[in-house]
Amino acid sequence: MKKPTIPIYQLKIQLEGINPPIWRRLFVPGDINLGQLHEVVQEAMGWTNSHLHEFVIKGHHYSDPEAELEGSRNELQYRLSLVAPAIRSEFDYFYDFGDGWEHKIVVEQTVETDKRYPGHPVCLAGARACPPEDCGGPLGYEDFLAAITNPKHKRHREMRDWIGGDFDAEHFELSEINEILKESREWSS
Repeated sequence: MKKPTIPIYQLKIQLEGINPPIWRRLFVPGDINLGQLHEVVQEAMGWTNSHLHEFVIKGHHYSDPEAELEGSRNELQYRLSLVAPAIRSEFDYFYDFGDGWEHKIVVEQTVETDKRYPGHPVCLAGARACPPEDCGGPLGYEDFLAAITNPKHKRHREMRDWIGGDFDAEHFELSEINEILKESREWSS
């Protein structure tokens, strides 16, 4: 008897409230649980996993059971293929409730095989650098960019000191993200 094929999900993850958009396109196994998907999103986007998070899918909330968020289901018990089984399924991923980062995740397609899929999550494309942690959400990020890119801005030096030098908002290095994803085992069962 042939072993059933686990579908490969192509996801697009876009950070909401930022223009021009910050996004990633990924291949992930369909049987990945939401806790593992959280780790993949963190690594692909460039976050440091320093804050609480939550998925909201069809009105249901899913999070890390250790966070004890009221009304949230245990994300480790739900697989992507169960909660978002169809192409064009959309759901939200919230990160850092203080800063309020909201990501829209869309299932663009599912496939049985693809030569670009190495058997673990892989980033296919994307744009722009992840905002720095604790910069204050989308509005704080706008303020940060205004200060860091203008040497005459009254907070320019303060922001450079805070970030540790320069910050290139356009930086996106596909191979760098894929090396991180390749080395990670957080996603594996």
